[in-house]
Amino acid sequence: MSAPTGLLLKDCLLVQPSADAPGLPRHDVLVEGNTVRRVAPGIAAPVGARVIDCSTHVVVPGFVNTHHHFFQTLTRNLPAVQDAKLFDWLVHLYGVWRRIDAEAVTVSTLLALAELAKTGCTCSTDHLYLYPRGADADFTALQFAAADSLGMRFAPCRGSMSRSRKDGGLPPDDVVQDEASILTDSERAVRAFHDPAPLAMHRVMLAPCSPFSVSEELLKETSALARRLGVRLHTHLAETADENEFCLERHGVRPLALMERCGFVGPDVSFAHGIHFTDDELDALARHGSQIAHCPTSNMRLGSGICRVRDMLDRGITVSLAVDGSASNDSSDFLGEMRHALLLQRVARGSAALGARDVLRMATDSGAKALGFERIGRIEPGYAADLAVFDVGRLEYAGSLSDPLAALVFAGYDHGTAYTIVNGRVVVDGGRLAGIDERELADRANRAAARLLAGS
Repeated sequence: MSAPTGLLLKDCLLVQPSADAPGLPRHDVLVEGNTVRRVAPGIAAPVGARVIDCSTHVVVPGFVNTHHHFFQTLTRNLPAVQDAKLFDWLVHLYGVWRRIDAEAVTVSTLLALAELAKTGCTCSTDHLYLYPRGADADFTALQFAAADSLGMRFAPCRGSMSRSRKDGGLPPDDVVQDEASILTDSERAVRAFHDPAPLAMHRVMLAPCSPFSVSEELLKETSALARRLGVRLHTHLAETADENEFCLERHGVRPLALMERCGFVGPDVSFAHGIHFTDDELDALARHGSQIAHCPTSNMRLGSGICRVRDMLDRGITVSLAVDGSASNDSSDFLGEMRHALLLQRVARGSAALGARDVLRMATDSGAKALGFERIGRIEPGYAADLAVFDVGRLEYAGSLSDPLAALVFAGYDHGTAYTIVNGRVVVDGGRLAGIDERELADRANRAAARLLAGS
């Protein structure tokens, strides 16, 4: 996939540079190389540039997905756990996931990133914490290769689990690793793949899975390692009431206090879910500058509760958006996640709790901050040319164009982009993945899923 000599989005119905900037009707966006060069009306097309007519299109910054488990795309919609709560859901699925291999990691990464790209996401993390005994492939390298083949900006976590059932945890023994191996490979992954450059396509974060699947010592050691290497930290936290009870029984404190004791807080830390926080804990999060990756669909799917997003925002806590693992969501639909975030918060706090621009900010600026990217999340000269282009001239948006930006969240039933542009390259072109046979990918993923379920 080669970068064009230039790209001009012409006569856009609306360009939304950021959630907090005024929308720009009938403006053009000029991309040169991998950055936005200019946003203005009436830009002349450079020689050799591709010109895309965007007269019925809304152009927004590419979305940033801040929590996911790509491997779970292969175990969606399993009847045995369609109605299970988190701990029961995990115990059952560990028995399937223990068979994950190199092909499963590769195809699930392709599948998840493809869905994300087709729904407006240009940058994603992934939290891969399963390293089954006997699987000798470099899962991190496989994931980066898959992301590169699609052209996606990628900042995965080197996840970890060290506490198995024999130690009072949930996972079986053959999917956890000893802590020395985890720390050694975490450092290897960072040194091999992490790029701190502002427009990097590759970043790495470190992410013990959760308070109930790693030891307190591993949390402390991972925190120290991340600070020494200059990378960000991530984990699940306060997702369920069961987790609170586990931490109180095992550690004598609630989950956030455990993180504080381990040095696992600060502006370089993001927590997935963050549902069951008290007022005092929200105040502490604000003091630490730690961030929350909000996963509304997963929280609804598992009946885990409703994150207090409005209360967090009012305290100045950065809240980003995430689709979470596709077995606790069953899709990687990012625009759909934005809609769910808006509606779920209104269930909890009323019709004014969250607006369309609030969720756009969570999906762009806040996501960039959570993953540590300084030059994505806005459509401004010098920023990465990461753009999501939606055609609102279609049937399902008719009657909604008094506010074309909000129409993306309030209206529509097909959340696909017309074009998704990452680092100046068109990765979704006319609604289809560029250079990828979508039917072939789906068939390959179904074969991998069947192998997992069959135990072969």
